[in-house]
Amino acid sequence: MKKSIRTKLFIGIVSIVVIFVVLLWGLNSTLLEKYYINQKKNILIEASKKIDHIYTGNIEDIYINLEIIRNTIGANIRIVGPNRHIKYISAGRYEKRAFNPIIQKRRISTNKKYVFELQSDKKLNIDFLALRTILRNKDILILKIPMPAISESASIANKFMVFTGLLAIIIGIIWAFVFSKKFTEPVLYINNITKNIANLNFSQKCILDTDDEFGELGKNINYLSSELDKAISSLHQENQKLEEDIERKRKIDNMRKEFISSVSHELKTPISLIQGYSEGLKENVIESEEDKEFYCDIIIDEAKKMDFLVKDLLNLSQIESGYFKLEKTKFNICDLIDQTINKYKNIFYKKNIDLKLDKGYLGNVFADNMRIEQILVNFINNAIDHVGENNIIKIIVNENNEKIRVGVFNSGKHISKPDIDKIWTSFYKVDKARTREYGGYGLGLSIVRAIQELHKNEYGTLNVENGVMFWFNVDKTL
Repeated sequence: MKKSIRTKLFIGIVSIVVIFVVLLWGLNSTLLEKYYINQKKNILIEASKKIDHIYTGNIEDIYINLEIIRNTIGANIRIVGPNRHIKYISAGRYEKRAFNPIIQKRRISTNKKYVFELQSDKKLNIDFLALRTILRNKDILILKIPMPAISESASIANKFMVFTGLLAIIIGIIWAFVFSKKFTEPVLYINNITKNIANLNFSQKCILDTDDEFGELGKNINYLSSELDKAISSLHQENQKLEEDIERKRKIDNMRKEFISSVSHELKTPISLIQGYSEGLKENVIESEEDKEFYCDIIIDEAKKMDFLVKDLLNLSQIESGYFKLEKTKFNICDLIDQTINKYKNIFYKKNIDLKLDKGYLGNVFADNMRIEQILVNFINNAIDHVGENNIIKIIVNENNEKIRVGVFNSGKHISKPDIDKIWTSFYKVDKARTREYGGYGLGLSIVRAIQELHKNEYGTLNVENGVMFWFNVDKTL
């Protein structure tokens, strides 16, 4: 099972506290008594030096000093002359002049001047630390300190150490818990932030109100998150653009293939007719002047159709290429409609078409005059070709918000929903069976689309009552 950093830190701190307390207790148990003995040795040596300094052989002169020393260090003092005559013995608790204790001695250290012994009084069951040295006047000085005081002090110190050690461990555990929690909070918080960053979630920021390394790390993570967010967003945008470019190139390639196929198909028939009738003229298969005229009319008619197709293709290519520039001017839209209609008077008369005008706006517009006329011509030609049995064409002009909308209505059949959006595509024909009947190639509405896109204005088709309405918007002159 994986341990968290908080648990590891807690266990580490508690282990250090416990090891420190146990080590301190062990050192105290093994060395404290020895340390006390060494300290007592030094005290006895200092006391002997002081006595040696003030003692000249007369006990009465230093009696008060000896009592002070005895009470200060808690030792028994004995001064013995060269002939083993006791000159002075302290009136201590453990020795009197008439008392002869049973003593066992064990020398523990010695040098040129000082001899230390551990003495054991079997009657009193007390151990003593004794120092024996020779004074300047050749008397022998013996200082004795009872050992139970040293042992008891060490024992009390060890017991106190156990108590304080346990208390230190408890306090250490509490402190370790609080410290590990406090210390690891920013680590866990930063870890959560970095998990979000790893999951590409850059919305959450690292907020740490500290001036230490954690605060600096939080700032660096925020900077990294921001830069990654920018980089990934940029890559995403570039990827979208790349996908769009690939899709656009794919569509263009498909359009190119369809365009080539459509042009080849449209040119196939007139070329075949021109070739066939030309070969007939060359082989003199005609039998009369009327046949000759018929052959020539067919060739001229098909050549004109090819000429129209090529001109429309060049026109559409010029507009869609982006190199064509509109020449916008201010002109009266109704005057332009009237001029265009006048060109179709004979056609309307021959086909018995009822032309109606609804001029709801008589003002000026701002656009390319020639291209708007081209749109009108394409819409009117389309209306004539699909006018149907009722033979009604109606041209409507009215205001539509900030634009002027021009609509061309014909009383023909409705356009099906699948076809209504496709009719603006090059070479698309709703009624393919009647294509050659009215000489269309499916480029007229494509040219309208290209012109309107260049003007940045809308266009469209609506199935209305008793017919179809084609419309386009023009900018109104302010």
